Amino acid sequence: MDPVLLGEILSLIMFASACAILLLGFPVAFTLGGVALLFAFLGLALGIFDLRLLGGLASRYFGVMTNELLVAVPLFVFMGVMLERSKIAEQLLETLGLLFGRLRGGLGISVIFVGMLLAASTGIVGATVVTMGLLSLPAMLKAGYDPRIACGTICASGTLGQIIPPSIVLVLLGDILQGANTEAQLALGNFAPDPVSVIDLFAGAFLPGIMLVCLYMLWVLFTAWRNPEACPPIERSADDTEGLGARSLRVLLPPSALIILVLGSILLGVATPTEAAAIGCVGALLLAGRAVAEGEGQAWPVYVAAACMVALVPLVTTFDLRMQRDVVPTEDLVAAIVAGACILALVFGIAVSLGRVYRSGILTEVMQTTVQISAMVFVILLGASVFSLVFRGLGGDEIVSEVLESMPGGAFGAMFVVMALMFVMGFFLDFIEIVFVVVPIVGPILLTMGLDPIWLGVMIAVNLQTSFLTPPFGFALFYLRGVAPPGVTTMDIYRGAVPFVIIQLVGLALIAAFPETATWLPKALFG
Repeated sequence: MDPVLLGEILSLIMFASACAILLLGFPVAFTLGGVALLFAFLGLALGIFDLRLLGGLASRYFGVMTNELLVAVPLFVFMGVMLERSKIAEQLLETLGLLFGRLRGGLGISVIFVGMLLAASTGIVGATVVTMGLLSLPAMLKAGYDPRIACGTICASGTLGQIIPPSIVLVLLGDILQGANTEAQLALGNFAPDPVSVIDLFAGAFLPGIMLVCLYMLWVLFTAWRNPEACPPIERSADDTEGLGARSLRVLLPPSALIILVLGSILLGVATPTEAAAIGCVGALLLAGRAVAEGEGQAWPVYVAAACMVALVPLVTTFDLRMQRDVVPTEDLVAAIVAGACILALVFGIAVSLGRVYRSGILTEVMQTTVQISAMVFVILLGASVFSLVFRGLGGDEIVSEVLESMPGGAFGAMFVVMALMFVMGFFLDFIEIVFVVVPIVGPILLTMGLDPIWLGVMIAVNLQTSFLTPPFGFALFYLRGVAPPGVTTMDIYRGAVPFVIIQLVGLALIAAFPETATWLPKALFG
C-alpha cells in the first residue's frame, strides 16, 4: 500500500480510537497523549512516521508556558468561582425575582438575566447550570412555574457562558484561531497577515450573545402570554417591596459594574485580556469581602478600594506616571501621587477582603476549585499538542483538507460538515477537547477558503453551545438533572430544552446569513 495513503488511514483510525476511548470515561489528557504515542510508534514500525517530529513538543510546551494570554484562564476561573461561592448570584436572583416577579414570566426573565451575568463572569457551563439549578429551580417550582419552562430556561441560561465574553471558551478558541489564521495566511502567500486576537473574538461574540439573551426572554414572555398558568406572577408581601429599588441597585450595580469594567477595558483597548482578568479577580474578591461584611465589620474599606480601582484605569491611561524622567510635568506628578494613594487604599481593601473570605472558608474552596479547573485545562492542552502533532505527522491534515475541499458548495459545504461534526462531538466531549483537537486541524483549512476568522470563531462557540443544550446527550441537561428535585423528570428537562434548542438554531442561522452580527463590532472598535 502507498505509504502516504496508509498514514492517512492510520490518522483517521487514531482519531476514531481516541473518541471511542474518551466515551469509555478515561481521562482526556492521558487518552489524547497516550493514543497519539501508541500510533506514533505503530507508524514508526510501518515506516510511515518520523519519530523526530516529537522533538517539536518541547518548543510547543515552552510556547504554552510563555503564552501570556493563557494566564487569563486561571484568573477568569478565579473570578467566576469567587462570585459564585460568595452568594452574589443568590442575592441577584432573589432581588430580581422580587423586582420582576409581578409580571407573568418575570421570574423566568430574572433567571435569564442572572444567567447572563454569571455567564459573563464565570464562563463555565457546568458551574452556571448547577448554581442556577440549585438557586432558581426550587423557587420557580414553588411559584407555580411549569417544570418544563423552568428547566429549559435554566439550562439555556447556563449555556450562555459559552458565548458571552469574557468567556474561557473564547479565550482558548481565540488563541487557537490566532495560530490557525497565521498558518492559513502563510499558505495563501500572505507573509504579513492581519492578526486575530482574543479581543477581536470578544467583540465579535458580544452582539450574538446579547441577541440570544433577547430571544430567550421573548420566548419566555410569549409562553407567559400564550399559557399564563405556566409562568404565573409572584405574590409579594409589603416587607418584600419595602426599599426594593434601593436594594436592587445595591445588589445589581456592583457585579454589573465589575463586568462592564472588565469587558469594557478589553474592548476599548485599555487592557489586554490577561490584565482585565486580573482586574476581575480583584473586583470579585472585593465583592466577596462586601458580601461577608455583615457580622465581620464595616464595608467602607471595600467601597473605597473599589472606587480607587475604577479611578486607577483613567489615571494609568491618561497620564504618564513614570517618575524616571529628568522633567516630570506637574499634572503627571499630581496624577502619580493620586495613583499612589489609590494603590494604598486598594491594597488595604484587598487585605480586608482576603481576611474576611479566608475566615469564612470561601477563599480556600475557591483556590482549590481554581487550581483543579486550570490544571485540567492545561493538561488537556499538553495532551492535545501530542495528538495534533502525530495526526499531522501521519498526514491526517492532508486527508481532511482533501475531504473538505471536495465538498459540494465550496466553503459553505465544508463549513456545514465541520459544524455538524462539532455538534455531534459536543454530545460526548467537553468544549476544551473539541477546541484543542478539532479546531487546529480544520481551522487553517476553512480559513484558506476565505472564511472570516472572527465569524468562524463565533459560529463554533454558538454551535457548541447548542450542542450542550440538545437532548438527549447535552451536558447542560445532565448537570441540571444532577441537582433537580425528585419531582422533576428527565423528560421535563428534555421537553423544556427543545424550544431553546430551536432558538439556538435560529440564532446560528442568523449569524450564518448575516456575518456582520459577528464582524461589525470588531471593525467598528478596531478597524
